[in-house]
Amino acid sequence: MAVLLGLCHCNRTGCKMELPGFAVWLFVCLYASVVGYPNGRVREACASMVPCHGSSPQLSPEHTITVNGTEFKPGDNIEVHLSGPDFEGFFIQARDAEHLDGPAVGSFVLADRRRSQLLTCGRTKNSAVSHTSKVKKKDIKVYWVAPGDAPKRVQFLATVVKKYRIFWVKIPGPIISQPDVLSPTPPLYATSEAVSTSHPVSYISKPFSASSCGILKFCIRNPTNCDPGSASCFFLSFQQEESSVFIEMSGPSEGYLAFAFSHDQWMGGDDAYLCVNEDHRVHVSTACLKKRSHPLLDSENALEDVSWRLADGVLQCSFRRSICLPAYKGRFNLDNSYYIFLADGEVSEGGLIYKHHRQPLVTDGLYNVTGLPQDIGGSRAPRLIKAHGALMFVAWITTVSVGIIVARFFKPVWSHSFLLGKELWFQVHRMLMLTTVMLTSISFVLPFVYRGGWSQQAGFHPYLGCAVMALTIFQPLMAGFRPSRHAPRRQLFNWFHWSTGTTARILAVVTMFLGMDLPALDLPDPWDTYAMIGFVAWHVGTDVLLEIHSYCLVRKAEVIEDDRVQILQSLTSAEAEGRLFKQIVLTIYVCGNILFLVAFLIAINQRGVFCTISRHLAVKICCHLHHRRQ
Repeated sequence: MAVLLGLCHCNRTGCKMELPGFAVWLFVCLYASVVGYPNGRVREACASMVPCHGSSPQLSPEHTITVNGTEFKPGDNIEVHLSGPDFEGFFIQARDAEHLDGPAVGSFVLADRRRSQLLTCGRTKNSAVSHTSKVKKKDIKVYWVAPGDAPKRVQFLATVVKKYRIFWVKIPGPIISQPDVLSPTPPLYATSEAVSTSHPVSYISKPFSASSCGILKFCIRNPTNCDPGSASCFFLSFQQEESSVFIEMSGPSEGYLAFAFSHDQWMGGDDAYLCVNEDHRVHVSTACLKKRSHPLLDSENALEDVSWRLADGVLQCSFRRSICLPAYKGRFNLDNSYYIFLADGEVSEGGLIYKHHRQPLVTDGLYNVTGLPQDIGGSRAPRLIKAHGALMFVAWITTVSVGIIVARFFKPVWSHSFLLGKELWFQVHRMLMLTTVMLTSISFVLPFVYRGGWSQQAGFHPYLGCAVMALTIFQPLMAGFRPSRHAPRRQLFNWFHWSTGTTARILAVVTMFLGMDLPALDLPDPWDTYAMIGFVAWHVGTDVLLEIHSYCLVRKAEVIEDDRVQILQSLTSAEAEGRLFKQIVLTIYVCGNILFLVAFLIAINQRGVFCTISRHLAVKICCHLHHRRQ
């Protein structure tokens, strides 16, 4: 159970690995989605700070909140310390002391990422802190960053869970206030000199601007055309000033932001620049990237006018460097063209830089930042990986699913329809399955082409992908040795054909779930999980509906006479009575599958090119099936 609110999410690994069949898999996933986990993700408690544990809170708190100061100015970092007897969960916010029922104020920075995590309450990013597990703890330390629009007086509140049914809500902490005296107008940026002092960093009232992008500055933005002052915008700009370039870097990160110039789209041998938040002090460093390893920070760098800002969960750094730096090994000349990387990630307490959160943003071509000003975007998912995911979705969401439904339920419906000398159902089934083999084979090769070999970063996904590929190839090979309809071995063949196909489908779904989590594909989370669960439920529901319909037809064809069942008509003719119903179900099912496919293709290709094609394809196929049914 979740320690604070009983919230839940589908544990993707657990759902996908225990799968004796589609129906069992669906049950496990839906069951996991309502089982709580002590992961501290309690955003629904933002307003009330009350855990949903089915009991009343305790009245006399045992825990205390302390801070390292009584006054603050916008931009200051205030140390907040929660301590007391052993506790499992906690939830900390800062609020207006005059309106404690109001929204959270300011943002937090973590001191220990293993035991605490940041949450977003309302519109303010990182405005609350909670636990990461129910491991017992005696104290928690975090840092509160005062916003520019902070109220006159701010009070810290905490909810603490000792055990599931023993907890305290809104334990009052100290009240800190802004001094009455007016301070001088703060500088636009906190300069590098402030790093070496113990004074709080002055608040920056004005974030970076994108108004000159494409006019005076070369800009890279993700999402496209986003505002660098927003909490979801990654921004990088270059503005040439005679023999130097002024560089701005911004993004939502409490750890580090980094960009690099590269001769190709792979890490290794690159000229990198890092904006690192270490113990609430930011420093900008140059580094060299050697393959897929930690960057080697330079002891000296040639950067000038280094400035930085950290507020509301957005980290911003700016600096100036000369176009040519022949005296500094590893620094590229900025008057040449390069691929540009932009990444973010976490930093340990000792300043160790962790691997980036997700696939770095990479430009789609070589660019000269001192050339013609441009305003471009980039992609976090390489084109070959996008194509890999798209082809796999087409194969295993559309062609396989429809082909199996047709083979299982449409033999009697299309028994008297022929195409090229064969029964229609068989030709449709064979065409869709061969299409699946072709799409899967092409898709299977693409990651190896992109990686240049086996990926060590993709977990179990490539192993399961190889198993799916092997079963996909084995199916048509086995079908080539299919015995005649009345041969003694036909039943054995049917069993092997069904079991191999079912195993391949189950493994394919598991593989797609694992693949959707990989940073290279960059699908929105948790939307991708819910969409895939919806597709599986859609397929299982349709399968069950048609099974029930077939069973009802068989029952209708039976009469009871002398305590025994006599079949008055064959199963084939009985199912033929449901022709209209099955065709309606098939039409709806195909349209639904195409809608799921379009949704995934839109998510994979965020620029929308695939979207338009997919929508037109969906409309045409649905219309064709509708006319055929009529």
